[in-house]
Amino acid sequence: SVVREVARRIPLPISVDTYKAEVARRALEEGASIVNDISAIRFDPKMAEVIADHRVPVILMHMKGTPRDMQRNPYYEDVVGEVEVFLKERREAAVRAGIPEGNIVLDPGIGFGKRVEDNLQLLKHLDRLVALGNPVLVGTSRKSFIGAVLDLPVEERLEGTLATLVLAVAKGAKLLRVHDVRPAVRAVRMAEAILGA
Repeated sequence: SVVREVARRIPLPISVDTYKAEVARRALEEGASIVNDISAIRFDPKMAEVIADHRVPVILMHMKGTPRDMQRNPYYEDVVGEVEVFLKERREAAVRAGIPEGNIVLDPGIGFGKRVEDNLQLLKHLDRLVALGNPVLVGTSRKSFIGAVLDLPVEERLEGTLATLVLAVAKGAKLLRVHDVRPAVRAVRMAEAILGA
């Protein structure tokens, strides 16, 4: 399988991005070692059991609605507070299902059912989500909110992406999902040098 071959060739953890328990189970059996569930174990009732049985980390992501309707007029009274409550509730559900709290990563779901200002607020106040105690993952690569702020097409959003990554690290994010690995690593290493000075 593709997953097995990648796991054999690249000595790094492999994350399977799915909200379907059967896909997660098969990928884990083939060598994946992390489940990234954009539904935060809501869409498939068997997902939490698969993750617990395989004793692997899970990334619980906030998303309003479903992938099909998430960008249809999303609205929040207090986006940071609502995402915070959602992630706490999903973490509790995961723990109740047998997933150790130490295996849970939280993802605010930048760009998933969010307006431009919602994404900016989540990044500005990311430290509130970091304060929940679990590692926080941020994925912003070339997303539309960057294009909206800078008025740039997707292929010209690298610098905007790097700015979001550096700020996320400064706010305490421990994991970053990126497309442009080399520039992201360089920007983050520089940010960490400054933060650690």
